[in-house]
Amino acid sequence: MKSHQSAQTMKPATAAKKLGVYLPATPAEFREGVVSRAELNELQANPPKWLRALRESGPHPRPVVAAKLGVSISGLTRGGVTEALTTEQIEALKDARPEWLVKERATQAEVRRETARIKKRDAERAERTES
Repeated sequence: MKSHQSAQTMKPATAAKKLGVYLPATPAEFREGVVSRAELNELQANPPKWLRALRESGPHPRPVVAAKLGVSISGLTRGGVTEALTTEQIEALKDARPEWLVKERATQAEVRRETARIKKRDAERAERTES
């Protein structure tokens, strides 16, 4: 007995999130349709001009902005950044080094150090219990 596999589709918002782009900046035909898994894979493998341009210059969604600035999404909010930013705006923020950005980068670095410490501790504990 063969199982019939239907094409898996997703909303444009989900596809934009997976592609790392800001949905309102995408073409209307992308925003107004549905995206199949095959179409998403094709967009990832062979990005069209509009997708390459969005990834390069933005506007970028908040998770991408946070990553480019080296802060958390919550850190962006605490810093008053609530909108999508272009690459140019992100670079300007990096150059200006506002106090909130310096503080949030330090916080993020501390979180990463603590995460690494806990991971190492847990690995050592697991190694001791295996012996």
